[in-house]
Amino acid sequence: MTEPGTCSRSRLALLVAWLLVLAVAGWLLGRGLKVEEDLRRFLPTPRTPAQVLLVDELGEGPGSRVLLLAISGAGPEALAARSQAMRGALATHAEIALAANGDSGGLDAVPAHLRPYRYLLSPTLDTQPLDAAFLRDELEQRMQDLGSPAADLVEPLLASDPTLETLRLAERWQPANAPQRRHGVWFDRDGSQALLLVQTQAAGFDSAGQQAAVAAIQAAFRASGQDAPESDGAGLEISGPGAFAVAIRDRTEREMRWIGTADTIGLLLLLGLAYRRWSIPLLGALPLASGGLAGLGAVALLFDGVHGITIAFGFTLIGVAQDYPIHFFSHLRPGQSPRASVRALWPTLVTGVLSTCIAYATFLFSGVEGLKQLAVFTIAGLAVAAASTRWLLPRLVTPARRDPAHSLLLARLWRGVERLPRPRVALAVIAALALAVIAFAPGTFWQNDLSKLTPVPPADLHRDAQLRAELGAPDVRFMLAMQGAEAEAVLQASERLAPVLARLQEDGVLDGYDLAARYLPSVATQRARQAALPDTPELQRALDTALLDLPFRGDAFAPFVEDVAIARAAEPLTAHDLAGTPLELAVSGLLLQGPEHATALVSLTGLHDPAALSTAVAPAGAQLLDLKQASESLVAQWRVRLLAALAVAALLLAGTVWLALRAPRRVLRVLAPMALSTLLILAVLRVVGVELNLFHLVSLILAAGLGLDYALFFDHAGDDRDEQLRTLHAVIVCSLTTLLVFSLLALSSIPVLRAIGGTVALGVLFNFVLALLVARAPASRLEL
Repeated sequence: MTEPGTCSRSRLALLVAWLLVLAVAGWLLGRGLKVEEDLRRFLPTPRTPAQVLLVDELGEGPGSRVLLLAISGAGPEALAARSQAMRGALATHAEIALAANGDSGGLDAVPAHLRPYRYLLSPTLDTQPLDAAFLRDELEQRMQDLGSPAADLVEPLLASDPTLETLRLAERWQPANAPQRRHGVWFDRDGSQALLLVQTQAAGFDSAGQQAAVAAIQAAFRASGQDAPESDGAGLEISGPGAFAVAIRDRTEREMRWIGTADTIGLLLLLGLAYRRWSIPLLGALPLASGGLAGLGAVALLFDGVHGITIAFGFTLIGVAQDYPIHFFSHLRPGQSPRASVRALWPTLVTGVLSTCIAYATFLFSGVEGLKQLAVFTIAGLAVAAASTRWLLPRLVTPARRDPAHSLLLARLWRGVERLPRPRVALAVIAALALAVIAFAPGTFWQNDLSKLTPVPPADLHRDAQLRAELGAPDVRFMLAMQGAEAEAVLQASERLAPVLARLQEDGVLDGYDLAARYLPSVATQRARQAALPDTPELQRALDTALLDLPFRGDAFAPFVEDVAIARAAEPLTAHDLAGTPLELAVSGLLLQGPEHATALVSLTGLHDPAALSTAVAPAGAQLLDLKQASESLVAQWRVRLLAALAVAALLLAGTVWLALRAPRRVLRVLAPMALSTLLILAVLRVVGVELNLFHLVSLILAAGLGLDYALFFDHAGDDRDEQLRTLHAVIVCSLTTLLVFSLLALSSIPVLRAIGGTVALGVLFNFVLALLVARAPASRLEL
């Protein structure tokens, strides 16, 4: 017989070893875990051109990188000064790719290494030769400029650019439909807010990168107050996808902190009250922690990174694993070793684990990486949690001092349940009513709008739309697309489309447009402009003729002659040559290049007649893309895959239960509560007007897994009164702890968390009641 001291030492050694393994695993995961926040991981593979564009825009497109800034609360001159100071400060931050406020007068408006190519990028030579008459007119204009307030701007450019083509390009490259300018910077229509447009290096859904960018903007705003002390009361607004991502991240972290704190306190109190042993809540957390770390590790090994949704939702799913030690603890009793108790429970426990894992395994074939991660996380986590409950936890637990079967309160409750009539016809009636409600309740059944999953307040979205309108930012719904085998082909197509769009703008079909060819002409166009450039002797003769009777030295414009010679001999510029310049972002967002094809996009502003635009641009090979419609079709495609996975999961789950129980009546008693609970959840959600989204469907599997566990354990208890009472105790504790967790999630302001919490909380209630009424062993073996 083993000595008590030896048992205590072995338990302590196992506990320390287990905790040490968890600590090392957590440390390793913390060091090497790559967390992703790209929403595309939870979208199916796009099929249509609009869907492809939508997915690209969500992840890397320029629209996701744009932040809209508004400074208000001071006089126009003070606001302009702060705008200029902010623009200068943001240019030094690595997190900011571009900051624009309408000031295009500096020499930095066009990157220095692109200035010799200005006549290849500008349309001037398309209609005007670079001859003596043109140069004479320009030089006479420069004489007037030098005597005007613009002299400080013109003089540095004069020797190398007497025609000021650099400034023409700077003006041309200003955002289409830019707002009005006051004191040299952008202002809103009322003149009460200075406006800036910022493009970040990080994508919009990279909340960490966006958080750094927002911090840089706020720091620049605080520093700008030193240049304009009269604007001390000014305030800064930041809007756009990145700002929303930062706000969502902050709000989610705050809510998860208080929810996690409330969950922890509530669970400790519930478990302490249920078992009256301080060690039980602490020991019960070990399988849960083991499962969570195992799930994270499995995903980290099999995928390049772990999505934030996978972590948040995965740990929620792993919450199912807390039921495993609870069932074990409730079945402990004096006179029986913990190992014997868990051996008796294991067949039922493993049936529930296998059923849940099989249900989630169907996600591995969904074609959606996020769901695959979720499946791996859940399967690995539940398997490890169950295994540690079976083989490790019993070695740490001392024999029970009290038996839940001896509880007078539980006995009275069970006698009350036994007196209730066993529902049979009532179940069929309830199921029929639930189906009728699901089918005929008013309102939209499915939620296809991805924007409704965002926790951004409507007021913030409305403000964002206002700022976009003020800044002339492009429409986020409609775009034109032209596809070809290479970039050159689609740039030429864009150039042919430009006159069509100009006519449509004059006709009021749209307010404005922007396309890559505005910044980067096709190679063919650049070659044509090169051919129009005079050679050096010819240009020098034209310049000498233009300088007659003008007060300029003959050799003053040698840099200009040199630039033109460089442009004549240079290779035409391509998108690759724009790397590291503000033009790179403008062009890369409107010219998408793949290994075998290229797509030129046209962003639209103020589209009033989509049908007329679509008809007019079709002959030019352009297609109007409706990104809202694309997002809805993508969600519908996602839902079809998920529903197919659910159908397969239901069949596999039923098959697993059949193999475990091998008795039709027992199988029916176990599956009926879960099936009816699913119908009731859907009926309640429909009655209260909830549109079902993808996370409701995923949560239904979790709720079904919980219900299956409850029913399996009631069936396992058979007609043994003590086992029935122990099972009742376990299921009550399981239900209360799970209900606590998901009820708190249902109170969240985050739509995804609210959908998960509300769905599973309803499932816990319905599954507990129905499992208690239906799945318990009947008084007669002949009864259902």
